[in-house]
Amino acid sequence: MRLTCAIFDMDGTLLDSMWKWDDLGFEILRRHDREARPDFRDKTVPMGMRSAAEYCVEAYDLPCIAEDIVEEMHQCMTGFYENEVKCKPGVEKFLAILKMEGVSMYIASASDRPLVEAALRTAGIAHYFKGIITCAEAGAGKGDSPKIYEYAMKRLQGNKLNTVIFEDSWAAIRTAKEAGFRVAGIYDKSMDSHWEEIKALADYAYESFEELTES
Repeated sequence: MRLTCAIFDMDGTLLDSMWKWDDLGFEILRRHDREARPDFRDKTVPMGMRSAAEYCVEAYDLPCIAEDIVEEMHQCMTGFYENEVKCKPGVEKFLAILKMEGVSMYIASASDRPLVEAALRTAGIAHYFKGIITCAEAGAGKGDSPKIYEYAMKRLQGNKLNTVIFEDSWAAIRTAKEAGFRVAGIYDKSMDSHWEEIKALADYAYESFEELTES
């Protein structure tokens, strides 16, 4: 894999955190006496927090506004990101190798900026990245638009030939590939049902970052 710029999703890709988000979405619906439909996870994973909140309010007829749901999400996730979140196996070693090789790196996350910043600090990897862009800041979710990747690539002064995007979400990978990006699919349990599709769609596919550091 030849690259000079790398754009990383955070949750489920770098950090072992998607299980927490999965629980959170269902918990939010339970709090409002709603039962999640079978497509709930696939619909919400590539969205930013506000988009996911708007979706929950509209699709499940919640008796509140999106801002209320976003606040509930923040309250639930802040403690986890500030005290518990950890990198997935092999992540820090891989980032250290890329930094040593002069690769410029950026975070492109569906989580809101304060949560991203807290998570990267707690996991001890914030210093590897030149910057952060969130779906809310890009103005679109990863399942709908490649804006977030285009913004990050521009900030890195890269192009689609020398940039690789690292993602765990099938919908996000599909968006990036349709926009002409090279993509490395990273396995996460939350995307288990889509793993075969991810392997077929992505340019590269890895069960973990340990595969990249051991080769």
